[in-house]
This record gives sequence, structure tokens and C-alpha cells, in this order.
Amino acid sequence: MSDPCRLSDTSLRRSGLSDRELQHLAAVARRAAEAGAEQLRRHFGQLERVREKGRAGDLVTEADLAAEQAVLAVLSAETPALGVLAEESGRRSGEGSDLEWCVDPLDGTTNYAHRYPFFGTSIGLTHQGAPLLGALAVPALDSLYWAAPGLGAWCNDKPIRVSDCQDLASSLLVTGFAYDRHTRLDNNYAEFAWFTHRTRGVRRGGAAAVDLAFVADGRLDGYWERGLSPWDLAAGLVLVEQAGGVVCAYDGGPARLESGRVIACSPAIRRALIEGLAACSPLSGASFGAPELDGAAPNPTP
Repeated sequence: MSDPCRLSDTSLRRSGLSDRELQHLAAVARRAAEAGAEQLRRHFGQLERVREKGRAGDLVTEADLAAEQAVLAVLSAETPALGVLAEESGRRSGEGSDLEWCVDPLDGTTNYAHRYPFFGTSIGLTHQGAPLLGALAVPALDSLYWAAPGLGAWCNDKPIRVSDCQDLASSLLVTGFAYDRHTRLDNNYAEFAWFTHRTRGVRRGGAAAVDLAFVADGRLDGYWERGLSPWDLAAGLVLVEQAGGVVCAYDGGPARLESGRVIACSPAIRRALIEGLAACSPLSGASFGAPELDGAAPNPTP
């Protein structure tokens, strides 16, 4: 099982961007994320309407719309030729460029609607559909995360690094559950139980981009999830990679935004996460209970 190359490094090489262009685009991403986050601060606790937008549990509020409008205003003014894929307004084609912004104006809308302070504005830039750079503003923490190849990964003015966790048994993981979890056997419940019994714990934050930022910052050791959209992942995956972590598909191959499934973690536990997900596939017939019932330390292997 070979180590995957960093998607963001490959994207930069293929894009042909100069150092100056890369720095400019990273700055634009930061300004756009901050513009969206300012709208989230303004509307927090003041919502007048919360509605579903097609799928049960998939919410949208006036804060989502205001934040997206603020983000798009920055992107349109500073990079008018680039395409945009935004969660609320959809795709706007670029002018002969393979670069596209992926915008999640409010990652964690359900949290936000309940005044649970775990949410943010995520801005990723992709090249031919692969992550290149990104920024994430987390208003409740006054934190601006950003990363780009050659520029590193940062939270505000401090460089960040993934944890040095060496084994699954001592790890703290995070995951999430897709909107279709009520109607699918492949709903991540079995995986959650499997890893909960073999680690120090599994958290469920409810905002994928923030989860990924916390992995990049070493607060959490690993993340997996299914049912995601490109705007959930585009910025966060770059953060993890540029902070020294690894990103891959469930089978260990290259991660693809369009697949909606990803592993992001400290390098030493990558194999254990891949093997664990394979062990508790809905079709594997695996047992998801605790591997030890006598108080012994949990066994990190199936």
C-alpha cells in the first residue's frame, strides 16, 4: 500500500501558477472566507427562517445566503475569470481557466441554526477538479485557517502541524453522518461503532471543513466520512496535506472530491483507518462490538 502523493502539490504543478499568482490567490481565499464569516457573526442567534432545501435535514438560512453573497462579491471582484462552484447558487463557468473556487458559505448549518458554535466559511480552489489551496474562517474561535503548496498551513499567524499519533488505540478521531443516513445501510454507523471501541474516542462535529482543520492543527488525529460535496472538502484537504498529514480514498487510493468519501489523518494511522473501514463494510459481516470485554486495552486491528 504505497503512500499517496499530495493532491495539492500535484495541482500546483499542473496549474503552472507562479509563486506570485499562488500567493495572490491564497490571499483572495482568506479575504473571501473572512467576508463570509463576518456575515455569520452578524446573523448568529438572529435567524428569522430556517428551511430544508430538498433533502431531509439539509438546511439553509438567511445566513447561508448572506455569507455566500459576500464571498462571491470578493471572488468576482478579484478573480472574475475563474469559475465558482457554490453550495447555494451552483456553478458559474470560468473564462478559459481550469481553476475553480469551491464555496461553502456556512459549513455546519444545522449547528448554526441551533446556536451551536461549530461552523465556518470554507473557500477552496481546485485545478481540474483537484484541491489546490484553501482557507477556512471559524468565527466562534476567531480563527482563520489557510494553506497552499509551498506556503504551508496556518491558523492565524501560526504554522500548524498534524499530530504525531503513532497508533489507532491512542488516537482521537472525528467523523460525520450524511443526510441520507436514515435510508441507507451504508450510513457510517457501523464504522463509528468499530472505531469508537478501538480508539480513545470518535467525535462528531457536524462541520466537515472544521473537522479537517482540527486534524491539520493536531487537535484530532484522523477523520473519515462519506456523502460529502466538493465544497465540504476542497479547502480542508489542502490544510491537512500541507500540515504534514495524508489524504486518501477509503481504499487507500487517491482521494477524489466527487466521490464524497475521504480519509484524512496523521501518517502513522492511515493504514489502520483503511483496514478498519474495510473490516466494517456493510457487506463484510464483521462484528462491530468491543474487541475486549475484560477491561484490557482495545485491540487496534480487526
